[in-house]
Amino acid sequence: MNVATQTLSLSTILRHPVTDSEGLRMGTLADVIIRLRPDDYPLVTGLVVAVGGAHVFVSAADLAALTPERVELGNTSVNLGEFHRREGEVLLSNDVLGHRLIDLARITFVKAYDVQLTQVLDGWAVTGIDVHRRRWLGLGTRHSGHQTRDWLDFEPLIGHAESARVRQATGRLPELKPAQIADIIEEANDNEQDELLAQVHADPELEADVFEELDEDSQSELFRDRSDAEVAEVLGRMQADDAADAIMDLAQERRSSVLSRLPEAQRDTVQRLLGYHDLTAGGLMGTDFIALPATATVADGLAAVRAASALQPQALVMLYTLNPDGTLDGVVSLVQAVQAPAEQRLADVADTDVVVASPTDDVVDVTTRMADFNLLALPVVSEDRRIIGLITVDDALEAAIPEDWSRRESNHRETGSE
Repeated sequence: MNVATQTLSLSTILRHPVTDSEGLRMGTLADVIIRLRPDDYPLVTGLVVAVGGAHVFVSAADLAALTPERVELGNTSVNLGEFHRREGEVLLSNDVLGHRLIDLARITFVKAYDVQLTQVLDGWAVTGIDVHRRRWLGLGTRHSGHQTRDWLDFEPLIGHAESARVRQATGRLPELKPAQIADIIEEANDNEQDELLAQVHADPELEADVFEELDEDSQSELFRDRSDAEVAEVLGRMQADDAADAIMDLAQERRSSVLSRLPEAQRDTVQRLLGYHDLTAGGLMGTDFIALPATATVADGLAAVRAASALQPQALVMLYTLNPDGTLDGVVSLVQAVQAPAEQRLADVADTDVVVASPTDDVVDVTTRMADFNLLALPVVSEDRRIIGLITVDDALEAAIPEDWSRRESNHRETGSE
């Protein structure tokens, strides 16, 4: 951004008289128009001026002076045609002032109580937001006690559908982790959710990751408003175990329809997972894991990890070795593999005393076992000792942490936001 020469607050100029170059009143300032820019401060592109009963557009190029005392134009006439917002335009008073924004640093909602405008060489730009409620301190004195924060610390939610495509190009929501976006969506109202979901939908992989992180109630509610085909499209990109959980949370009459629309390979896996009770190891496990013949080398194992970009990272912390008949032989941690000679056989590095779970084991027993043995992952095996799934530490934590814990954390964030 260019060097600032002057700053002022939006609240100090709204509803001020707008005068022409000769000092004659033309109307009242109703709003300030900006256009969002990627990774930069939005530029003021015009004003909305109330003239009689109409709202008219005045280009920023016609602005001669903008101060807390006056709004002066550089000409003596304006086009009296009714103002209509164009795609990508944001109205500071209508869309930002008094509305909620996402605090990108704190991952929570805050309200914009004022907007800071800064004069730059090419006009005016929005550079800051005051997100702290101002308080009146006797004798009509208004005091904030807080400094305005940088505009780039926030993601505005405009709500103007016609500008959605432009906002998706400038939005910083994808910079957040899927779990953080899920937290924000869970706290959002209906209109805010619509805008957030529209931004997320632009990246199908991100959308699937976000839906995996949503709590069951939020996920079910959002899926309720989507068609079976739309639900299947999202589930088709999710991990099979998360997709199975989501299907079980759907209304019973929808499950078969959604399941039939999944890609064939995923559908078979999901159907198998649906056969397990959700409070058992089978219901908790995922189907991502790496297993190689015990005769494979350490280099083969590391190559398998590098190639497994589609698997969840938590499932890659352990390599499992197999006997010639496909049964479980041993386990090698990723750290062990990195530290071992590349040409060494996995069988020579593996621990053959593997802690395992049966698919019917109770979830409490599973999480206790993982805690007792300090396991990052626990293989689930069939009766003939073949690996059928893997429980990762994040799966265990999710099962062990009380359901209201995340809600309690969200409430704490909301309480401390002002």
